[in-house]
Amino acid sequence: MVAMMGGSGVEEGGGVGISWAERMWDLQSVARRTYSTMKNQRKKMGNNKSPTPESKFRSDFSICSKEKDLAGAISLFDSAVSQNLKLNLHHLNCFLYICSNSIEDNKDVAIDKGFSIFNHMISSKINPNEATITAVSRLAAAKDDADLSFELVKSLLKYNDKPRLRTYDPALFCYVKKSDAEKAYLVEKDILSMGLCLEEPEIAALLKVSAETGNEEKVYEYLHKLRMGVKCVNESTAEIINNWFKGETGEKVVSRLKDCDMGRVKDMVLKNGGGWHGLGWITKGKWVLQRTTIDSNGVCCACKDQLACVDIGREETEKFAQSLMALAIERETRSNFTQFQNWLDEHNDFEAIVDGANIGLYQQNFAEGGFSVSQVEIVVKELYNRSKKWPLVILHDKRIRALLANPSNRELLEEWIERGVLYGTPVGSNDDWYWLYASVKLKCMLVTNDEMRDHIFELLGGNFFPRWKERHQVHYTFPKGKLQLQMPPPYSILIQESEKGTWHVPLVSDHNDESLRTWLCISHSDLCKTCSEETSNTHVVKTEITNWILYSVAFFHILLFYFHFVQIIGNQRASGGRI
Repeated sequence: MVAMMGGSGVEEGGGVGISWAERMWDLQSVARRTYSTMKNQRKKMGNNKSPTPESKFRSDFSICSKEKDLAGAISLFDSAVSQNLKLNLHHLNCFLYICSNSIEDNKDVAIDKGFSIFNHMISSKINPNEATITAVSRLAAAKDDADLSFELVKSLLKYNDKPRLRTYDPALFCYVKKSDAEKAYLVEKDILSMGLCLEEPEIAALLKVSAETGNEEKVYEYLHKLRMGVKCVNESTAEIINNWFKGETGEKVVSRLKDCDMGRVKDMVLKNGGGWHGLGWITKGKWVLQRTTIDSNGVCCACKDQLACVDIGREETEKFAQSLMALAIERETRSNFTQFQNWLDEHNDFEAIVDGANIGLYQQNFAEGGFSVSQVEIVVKELYNRSKKWPLVILHDKRIRALLANPSNRELLEEWIERGVLYGTPVGSNDDWYWLYASVKLKCMLVTNDEMRDHIFELLGGNFFPRWKERHQVHYTFPKGKLQLQMPPPYSILIQESEKGTWHVPLVSDHNDESLRTWLCISHSDLCKTCSEETSNTHVVKTEITNWILYSVAFFHILLFYFHFVQIIGNQRASGGRI
C-alpha cells in the first residue's frame, strides 16, 4: 500500500518508493512499444499480400511514362485491357505519345499499336484532346497519309478543343514531302483561320514546296512572310532560298515591272517604311548569290548596296497612333489627353521627344540623389547641337512646379516654356502615354531608357512595336558625367528587298559583333557588272589623279632645281667668278 507524504510515494516498511507519475510513464511506454510492434507486424503481413491489379498498373505506368519504353508501354496497355482496367485520357495520351515518339526506331509497330490505342479511346467514349490528335496525326504522317493527318486535325473542333501550330505540322510537312503544294496551302489557310501564326519551320516548308513546284509568285510571297515573321534565318532555310535562286525556275523569273514603274517602286518602299516594296520580282540578268558581311555603315561588302533602317509602314504607324490614343483616352482623363493632341497638332515640327522623368532620375538612387535637371539639360543641348532643332521635353506638371520653385532651375525652365519645348502632363496622369504618343504621331526619335515592358504596352500587340522601338528609341548613358547617346543602328537586321530587286538575307549568328554576321546577298549579273564597271572606273580615275599628282610633284622639283641653279649662276657672275 502506498502512502502519500509530501507529494512522494513511499513503500511500506519505510523504503524509498516510486512516484505515481513514474509508474504511469512506464505503463505508457510499454503500451506504445506494444502498439508499434503490432503495427509493424500488420504492415509485414500486408506486404506479403499480392498487390491489386490497379496498384500494380499505377506503379508500372509511372515507370513506363518516365522511361518512354515502347515495348513496356504496349505490354502494359495490353495487360490493362485484358484485365478490364479503367484507363483514362491521361493514360492513353501517354501511350500515344510513346508510340509517336518511337517512329524512327520501330515504325511499323509504333504506328499499328498507336492506332489500336486511339481506336480503344474512341470506342470507350473518351473524347480526345489536342495532345491526342497531335500524337495520332504524327502517326498518320509517318505512314505518308497526309490526308488522314489533316482530317484528324480538323476533327478536333467537334471535341471542343482547338489545335495548336504543332498539331498542324505533321500534315503540312507530309504534304511538302509529297510535293503536294496545293494541299499544303490549304493547311496554311486553316492555320491562319485559327488565329495562329506561322513560324520559320512552317514558312520554310511552304517556301520549299513552292520552289520545287516552280510557283514563283508563292516563292515571292513566302520570302516576304519570312521577312515579316523571322529576323534571321537558319542555315537550312538559307539553303532553300539559295537553291531557288540558283535553280532553273528561279533563273527564268521574269520581271513584271517595267522601267516606268520604278517611281511606283520607290514610293512603295517609302510607304512601307523602307527595306521592301512587295510589288513583285525585279530582275536584271541572272541572279548572283554571294555570302558576305555588312560593314558598320550598313553597306553590303559584296554588291555595295546600302541597307535600310526599316521603320513600320505608314498604315501601321497610323494604326499604332490610333491604338495609343484609344488606350490613353480610356485610362486618362479624356479632356487632358485631347488637349495634348490639339497642342501637338499646332507644335508638330519636333524631331525628338525627351522622357524628362527617365533622364532626370537616371542613377539618382543614392542618399543625396534627386531629380537632376542638369542631365536633362545636357541631353536637350546635345540634341539641339546635332539638328539645330529643339526637342520636346515631357514632364509631370507637379515636377515642373517643384523645379520652378528652386531659383537655380527657374531660368532654364522658363526658357524652355517660352520656347514651347516643355509640356507638363496633368496631375494624376501617366506621362508614358504622352511621350510615346508624341514620338509615334510625329514619327520622331524618343530619348529614354524605358524599355516599355509594362503591361500597358503589351495591350498594343502586334510585332510592329519592337520594330518601331528599334528604329526610334535612343538610349543614353552618362559615363563619368559625360553624355553618350546610343542612336538607332544604321541598318536593320532582317530580310531586305531593295528597289533595284536585290535581296539581303541575314543568317543566325553566335557572334555578338554584327560585322561578323553572314548575309546572303542576292543581286543581278547586270548590277554586278555595273558595280564592277563603276569600281573599275573609280580605280582608273584614282590612278589618273595619282599620276597627275606625281607628275606635278616631279615638275615642281624640276622647277625648284632650275631656279636654284639660275640663282647660283647669278651669284657667281656677280662675284666675278667662273661657272
